[in-house]
Amino acid sequence: MATAIIMPKAGMAMEEGTIVKWLKAEGDKVEQGEPLLEILTDKVNMEVEAQVTGTLIKILHQEGDVVSVTKTIGYLGAAGEKVDIPEKAEVQNKSEAQLTAKGKAEPDEAKAAPVPHEGTGVSADSEPYDVVVIGGGPAGYVAAIKASQLGGKVALVEKDIVGGTCLNRGCIPTKTYLKNAEILETIHHAAQRGILLSSTDYTIDMDKIVAVKNDVVKTLTNGVAGLLRSYGVKTYKGVGKVTKDKKVTVDGKETIEARKIILAGGSKPSRIKIPGMESSLVLTSDEILDLKEIPEHLAIIGGGVIGIELATVFRAYGSQVTIIEMENRLAPMMDQEISGELARVAEEKHIKVMTGTKLEKLQEKNGKLLINTDKGELQADKALLSIGRVADLEAIEDLDLELVRGKIKVNDKMETSMEGIYAAGDMNGKWMLAHAAFKMGEVAAANAMGKEEKVNLAYVPSCLYTMPEVGSVGLTEEAARAKYDIAIGRFSFGANGRALASGEGAGFVKVIIDRKYGEILGVHILGPAAAEMINEAASLMSMEITAHEVSEIIHGHPTFSEAFMEAVADSLKKCIHKLRPSS
Repeated sequence: MATAIIMPKAGMAMEEGTIVKWLKAEGDKVEQGEPLLEILTDKVNMEVEAQVTGTLIKILHQEGDVVSVTKTIGYLGAAGEKVDIPEKAEVQNKSEAQLTAKGKAEPDEAKAAPVPHEGTGVSADSEPYDVVVIGGGPAGYVAAIKASQLGGKVALVEKDIVGGTCLNRGCIPTKTYLKNAEILETIHHAAQRGILLSSTDYTIDMDKIVAVKNDVVKTLTNGVAGLLRSYGVKTYKGVGKVTKDKKVTVDGKETIEARKIILAGGSKPSRIKIPGMESSLVLTSDEILDLKEIPEHLAIIGGGVIGIELATVFRAYGSQVTIIEMENRLAPMMDQEISGELARVAEEKHIKVMTGTKLEKLQEKNGKLLINTDKGELQADKALLSIGRVADLEAIEDLDLELVRGKIKVNDKMETSMEGIYAAGDMNGKWMLAHAAFKMGEVAAANAMGKEEKVNLAYVPSCLYTMPEVGSVGLTEEAARAKYDIAIGRFSFGANGRALASGEGAGFVKVIIDRKYGEILGVHILGPAAAEMINEAASLMSMEITAHEVSEIIHGHPTFSEAFMEAVADSLKKCIHKLRPSS
């Protein structure tokens, strides 16, 4: 007799779960206790195990479906066994936005997603959406969820997969690769800590590496899709464009009406007009993350965040790496002291850095890429073009929106020059970072729903996931010195107990303060857990906590974050764990 597989209730507050992926296919033999599928709850990802031994004879709900707890999602039984299944599997998909004033859910029929009229290409739902969001990246999906939380009827148009560049081709994939690099570095340093391995030989399986990366990405994109579904956001697949009469078309076929529109189309890799740049051996950051072979020599054009991170990855994988940067230092937007230390670390890892170098032309020869610069020629197997990103303005080709240097001009409310249209994330170019896009998306949605909110981007942290990591927030020393009478505090991780115990004593924390009032103007960290530590600095700065107050906060010991507190104290000449300065 068939046994039902149900959505488990993994906690008192859990009401529904999202199916992330099935680990077995229909017809597969399953042993009792063996994982069947992975689900996402509001708290955690977890595997659902088979309660009996048998064959997976039917899957009722697919990946991305949001299902109420205790509902049947599939059946186990004997091979070939038939089971009576209702014609339609019930999927719980209600949000706060779908509740009536009395607190009861409206009938499913009343809240069904709009269905296009056959042959008209116009939504059959006579009531327009409160908000239509174009783009399902960090700004877009957050805006859609926020608008729904505020009671709006919301649609989202996405031409690819929800999650945007960050989730699919940027932040998350690169961090998955960087973890591999971290593991390899740990193997190399094991002997220094008295861990003597019988062999340190290893091989790199790029097929497996890419598969793991894709698995992580799929888990998160399915999670985003489930979140949107749980909030009742209708998702349209296709290219969204805004018409002159402020309607949204999907692939030029279907038209959606909305009271307000949020543009969140993101960005695309920037390209430069250099002879030979069209070569198939030249990859963008989008393409290199699916590379199935390790280049013997990888040239990286651009020494910004993406270039430095992927240099770290492919050097760890065994490639010779050369970074070509037109500016006179790596990471030119960061504090100069951080840039200098990054160059030193790159040299230590045998990454060749060519700063102040102008690219002239590329040419293929015998399956290799010849790269000509104003400082000579080098040969590589592949080149990565990572000179930044530009706003993707495909959605507004028919609009006369005001632009600034190729990006949509907005105010602090994310309002564009056209009433009722907002722009958040990379399209406005204020901060081309996913976490900044999250906040901009929230603010755009709140204002589209009639609120009055502004975004403050003064304390957005920047992170660089090299080894060691970099975290920065606020003004660089150069910028602060031009405007204030400053004091600078420094503390080395070489004097931090947790860092030394972990074998991670390289790097420092640098704090810049206004000497008159003790205001913290900038914090720059290169060292272990810098991308985590910088959030404390950003939080304190946004709350206008002074250096005098921070120096009195008790930090746990031993922790990496003690180094931040010590650097703040040093800016006031109060640092306890630093040698007394000579008079």
